[in-house]
Amino acid sequence: MMMALDTFVFSLPTLAYDQLQRSTSWRHPASERVGARAARQYVGPGDDTIRLSGLIAPELTGTPASLDVLRAMADDGRPYALVEGTGIVHGAFVIGDINETRSLFFADGAARRIEFDMTLVRVDDDARDADGRA
Repeated sequence: MMMALDTFVFSLPTLAYDQLQRSTSWRHPASERVGARAARQYVGPGDDTIRLSGLIAPELTGTPASLDVLRAMADDGRPYALVEGTGIVHGAFVIGDINETRSLFFADGAARRIEFDMTLVRVDDDARDADGRA
């Protein structure tokens, strides 16, 4: 297991990513001042996003149905716990977007190669209730 988003497990048989990018920001809004630089005040954390990208080769690794499962999870709009295979708990994330590019087609139109990328966006852990729903 590489990582789990709630009950969806990223792995070679389902959906393996080959790149993980994480971007974290902090909020420091400005207040304009006359004759001086704007004053800035720290007001809390900003966005925390994780972008996963990879390749599905149905003959070798992954299955296109995994993308359908993730799209159904995104349609629910709920935050899901994100846990690395190493045991690190990243917190609650929603699926921001999923993109795929299909190429190298069989005669029946099935793709031999599906490249994907998806964005996970962190939400406050307290946005979840006892059932895990937002």
